[in-house]
Amino acid sequence: MINFDEMGFTPDILRAIEDLGFEQPMPVQEKVIPLILSNEQDIIALAQTGTGKTAAYGLPLVFSTDPDKNTTQAVIICPTRELCIQITGDLYTYAKHTGNLKILAVYGGSSIENQIRELKKGVHIIVATPGRLIDLIGRKAARLGNVRTVILDEADEMLNMGFIDSINEILEEVPEGRRTLLFSATMPPEISSIARKYMHNPTEVVIGTKNSSAENVSHNYYLVHAKDKYKVLKRIADFEPDIYAIIFCRTRRETQEVASKLINDGYDADALHGDLSQAQRDAVMQKFRQKNLQMLVATDVAARGLDVDDLTHVVNFSLPDDTEAYTHRSGRTGRAGKTGISISLVHLREKNNLHKIERMLKKPFRALPVPTGTEICGKQLFNWVDKLEKVTIDHQEIEKYLPEIKERLEKLDREALLRRVVSLEFNRFLNDYRTGDDEVETFTDKETSFNKADKRNSRQKFNGNYKRLFINLGKSDGFYPEQLIELVNKNTRGKKIPLGKIDLLKNFSFFEVESDFADELIRSLNNAVFKNTRVAVEPAQAKTAEVGAGKQYAFHAMFACRFIQVVHTQNIGLQNRLERSFHRHAAKMYDGIDALDHFVDRSGIGQISQIDFFSIFSWPKITHIGQAQHLAIGFEPVAHGHAQTARSPCH
Repeated sequence: MINFDEMGFTPDILRAIEDLGFEQPMPVQEKVIPLILSNEQDIIALAQTGTGKTAAYGLPLVFSTDPDKNTTQAVIICPTRELCIQITGDLYTYAKHTGNLKILAVYGGSSIENQIRELKKGVHIIVATPGRLIDLIGRKAARLGNVRTVILDEADEMLNMGFIDSINEILEEVPEGRRTLLFSATMPPEISSIARKYMHNPTEVVIGTKNSSAENVSHNYYLVHAKDKYKVLKRIADFEPDIYAIIFCRTRRETQEVASKLINDGYDADALHGDLSQAQRDAVMQKFRQKNLQMLVATDVAARGLDVDDLTHVVNFSLPDDTEAYTHRSGRTGRAGKTGISISLVHLREKNNLHKIERMLKKPFRALPVPTGTEICGKQLFNWVDKLEKVTIDHQEIEKYLPEIKERLEKLDREALLRRVVSLEFNRFLNDYRTGDDEVETFTDKETSFNKADKRNSRQKFNGNYKRLFINLGKSDGFYPEQLIELVNKNTRGKKIPLGKIDLLKNFSFFEVESDFADELIRSLNNAVFKNTRVAVEPAQAKTAEVGAGKQYAFHAMFACRFIQVVHTQNIGLQNRLERSFHRHAAKMYDGIDALDHFVDRSGIGQISQIDFFSIFSWPKITHIGQAQHLAIGFEPVAHGHAQTARSPCH
């Protein structure tokens, strides 16, 4: 193995390397630095983030830049403001013993006038985000006519952020004879296209396997219900007392919600997303880098380019849509030869996406059981004991308080004192996990209700051990599988009721429940309320009836016809019933007339005598209720055989 002394650096740079504590070059440095120093060839280096890429190009760049020439000799392009600042700081560290080398970070979100002023003074190396550099080029402030080296750092990240056109524009501005160094974690086709267009016979250096994740990162997942994701995240944080992690969310809203919940529950956490001002983002990152925060909750865009040392975990609160995004996320941990853990909270319906990522990475993901309350309390207890054993005692400072403390505690024996100290430290954990407020439903892949067979046979009849139920809530009510599961759990507390296939429609839904629990679940849910709507559940039955001229219609009993704002009336004749029902004000209900001439609602309205369905859809026969308000009648579609559907709204 070649060492830094043998690479040809000046004593000033070797001194800076020694100050940094670098003993041996990392693999990417060992391969790339000699190539950069020995010739002027273009280089493509593929290595994961955190493997030492900045030093691999930064040390040779500082070595080759002439501080006596007051021109811009090199440009480094990177995806984010945070990375821009970080690279600039690293370069100044490498150059601190070499003389008056001027390095400037230019990025959006800060004063462009100040940046223009510094550029006019003369800058040797520009570290820039693409958008701001193009702006400065357009204002004739950034003059790149003497640039000898262009470095594209985190090229795939810039591609993901939509900077491909900006990169092309910048590369058109720099001299053709310059040297181009491209550093990337992966090599998508668009990066290959840039290489073919703007690079001259580049030497490719691959550290590890192309387009793979870091080898020293273990990939684990928890299979959870959507409603339990935050509870599981809390358990992970509690089970790992020394966690130092980035938690990735899909949206800004989700990011802020998760961060706020963590903060409210007493964790050292904060959010990083695009809605924050630049000053706020800087403050958050400073706290995180100084480890004043244990958990940073971030979107992919906000976290791109972040280089944070010693991360123990990366947590995917929501799985990304593609493999490259997952690779970038997991590559935030396990750096510099250290081990790291990537954890994914996988909803039942995200399993296919997980398996896709597994296949692309050619790495199996390990399913883990959710830590129990007992395990968490034990882990926290012994972690606290370890800290207690290692705590530094300032005898001089505490000596003056000891007499009074001893006097106040002398009535307690050793065991009683120990129990009180432990209880003081662990009340939160003990209360949370003893009361079961954070209880989560655990299951394995084999136990999931949403299996492949269910999906393939989504239109087939349900299993004979399950009963199919109707519920008067659908997508228009904001009702989805997670809401159904939450509704069931809330109204059958303490019981685990097996659910099967769920079919969501616009205004109502069907779902399967194990037959032994069906009657109990119907009773429980019919007393429930969902978002101010009274819940109605009953067995799903398809019925057909003669309608008017003999046409056949199939429809569900609850929704053959739909009436809004119908009051409870009992056994009233049809003509009187219509007048009295539709002139009154009442709470919202979902009612209908079934194929057996039953007027159905959960208030107990009884049978109506001999209704001619066709007449209900005939304006001349219902003009006597013309004063009625909020009357809506219509058939809802039900997929059974060759059934037809009809709608006829009336006001």
